[in-house]
Amino acid sequence: MSEEPLFKVTRGAPTAEELAALVGVLSVRLRPATAVPTPVSSHWTRSARPGFLAAGPGAWRASGLPH
Repeated sequence: MSEEPLFKVTRGAPTAEELAALVGVLSVRLRPATAVPTPVSSHWTRSARPGFLAAGPGAWRASGLPH
């Protein structure tokens, strides 16, 4: 294998966990720009969707109404 590594540690002695964290950060940062992140849906956003409140035992707790 004659390819050079994408990065190398030039100083210090990182642990396996530190290297794994670095690889994770770099893989996210080096993703193609066309990748669209998954939207995060908050409780507030979900509450506006039809069918949010389900009937059944404990449904009033899920509704967010005061107890």
